[in-house]
Amino acid sequence: MARIDVLMPQMGESIAEGTLSKWLKKLGDEVKRDEPLFEISTDKVDAEIPAPTAGVLAEIKVQEGQTVPVQTLVAVIETDKAAAATAPKAAAVTAPPVAAAQRAPAAPGGAVPAAAPPVPRPSSPVPPKGDGAETAEERLRRKSTPLVRKIAAEHQVDIATIPGTGFAGRVTKQDILGYIERAPTAVVVPTAPTPGPQPLAPAVEPWPGDRVEPFSKIRKITADHMIMSRRVSAHVTSFFEVDYSRVAELRRKHKAAGAERGVNLTYLAFIAKACAENLRKHSVVNAAVSGDSIIYRQDVNIGIAVALDWGLIVPVVKRADELSLSGLARAISDLGERARTKKLSPDEIQRGTFTITNPGVFGSYAGAPIINQPQVAILGVGAIEKRPKVVTLADGTDTIAIRTMGMVSMSYDHRVVDGADADRFLADVKRTLENFPDGAI
Repeated sequence: MARIDVLMPQMGESIAEGTLSKWLKKLGDEVKRDEPLFEISTDKVDAEIPAPTAGVLAEIKVQEGQTVPVQTLVAVIETDKAAAATAPKAAAVTAPPVAAAQRAPAAPGGAVPAAAPPVPRPSSPVPPKGDGAETAEERLRRKSTPLVRKIAAEHQVDIATIPGTGFAGRVTKQDILGYIERAPTAVVVPTAPTPGPQPLAPAVEPWPGDRVEPFSKIRKITADHMIMSRRVSAHVTSFFEVDYSRVAELRRKHKAAGAERGVNLTYLAFIAKACAENLRKHSVVNAAVSGDSIIYRQDVNIGIAVALDWGLIVPVVKRADELSLSGLARAISDLGERARTKKLSPDEIQRGTFTITNPGVFGSYAGAPIINQPQVAILGVGAIEKRPKVVTLADGTDTIAIRTMGMVSMSYDHRVVDGADADRFLADVKRTLENFPDGAI
């Protein structure tokens, strides 16, 4: 018989805490080893956490909506079913997410490590309801990130008095900085300089019959990131029309053989391969801005935007220029599937140097995507379909033919990427796709 502690995992070196967003098992449920047990949400990624062992979920220590430090005891799994069935129900009472509720892993030799220091708390947390019960939304409202709590403590601000725009009213960094800036006697917290004033969005009241739904964590992060990108980069977009007839021919020719190897030769895989081959040649497109300097990236790491029911995420194919077309196709398919099933690790959505977004799968003709900071360019793929096209024959005469056509667009940061740079890169991508070699499959 054994009682196995389930701890809040650390999803990346910079992650200090996580929000338990959803339990996938109920108290008393049997669980299998590596079966999804609960979902967590961090500043980097939403993910399903698997059970460390098979058994019965005997205790739940952290409820949905609670945000706790990493290594906090979340639950207990009893490997002996009979013992779990007779366990006292009081064991299932939620423990508060403070240092006393934390259990650090045992040190070598069985020694117990020193207790972790207490986690800073808001000066005046929101009190629970009179009956002692606290909803998930109330817990989220009371909680915040360590950075927000630190700012609040420095300025002696009660977080409970600040209207939060995060999930379930959670106070974000932007909320507390805006509150401090608007306070008549407050000392403004130094932040990175931004061009122009920061307008406040007008308050919007719901009308009768409207449904009000708080931003999910991933939606809030995406929104903040997009606003910041538009504010930081000088966006310009160029558009090129591409004849995909050669790619369509190669897909028909190699589709069956690829399927036997478990490879889906999508148009996106060909486009990613064409970009990967040309990014090193056009290094300014594979760059980042740091102050008054340009960082020319050595690695070619291509992010592929994936639309999810609950938001947008961009997993990254590392060293994409070193992969074959089949390897790229496999990587894109694998990352996309694991993004949809919340199986990505934080490292797999970081260190991108260039991004591709494919709204064309939904029928969009063309678009002007927002740059994924700190990158300087993002490629948008429009719908690929058969269209009439003027074609010049070998004898020099023109005719109208049915060709497989599509638009590609690229938004780029005009602080470092000139129009000529962007267009030369797009021209090379177009040329690669229209003359894709058979031997590269």
